[in-house]
Amino acid sequence: MASRQPSPGVEETPGGRSLPEPTAYADAVGRAEPSAAPPSRHRSPEDPPPRTPAVYAHTDHFRQRLHQQGRYVSVPIVAEAIKQGQLRWNTTDGWRFALVKHGVRYVIVVGDTETQSPVVVTGWTAIDDWETARAEARWNETDLQTIRLRADLSGHRDEQIPDRIRPRSVDRAFEIGGHRVVTAAGERAVSCVDCDGQFRSKDDLKRRHCRR
Repeated sequence: MASRQPSPGVEETPGGRSLPEPTAYADAVGRAEPSAAPPSRHRSPEDPPPRTPAVYAHTDHFRQRLHQQGRYVSVPIVAEAIKQGQLRWNTTDGWRFALVKHGVRYVIVVGDTETQSPVVVTGWTAIDDWETARAEARWNETDLQTIRLRADLSGHRDEQIPDRIRPRSVDRAFEIGGHRVVTAAGERAVSCVDCDGQFRSKDDLKRRHCRR
């Protein structure tokens, strides 16, 4: 069931403190892949988006994320979230579908009032229940550490977070801010495997270009 009342912003979305991500809507909707779906100009932001995955186009922003290591969002997951996930309104980026599976929450942001068809704008993951996720064969420890670390970096993007980085151990590089990063337990920064840069915030990662 869709609801606009309980979640007026990121901070008030259930589990929202681990979920904030960059607002990609304004830049992304103009680059959506065309869809065969009929125009939706008559729709307003108050109208819940359709639950038919086949009518959605994909933005360039979302397609790029599908190919990045450590994202864990796939086309089948998006389809499942649209069909079965909880639909909530968020004033930062509009309608979101949220699907909890194997202890992990998948959040899919969609839009359909400024484009010719509904679009999948972006998507990300966050740990919903750590013990449940660890018990699932779907995930290994590196997967879970990656999801938690990415969520912490995105949720505190303008802050340096050495104390949140320090408990994480990620030896398989994942892409964020244009860098491929790893870290080890006890380290207070993530390190880029390509340029050897060290970073304590997402803002630092985005400000300093990788020199591969």
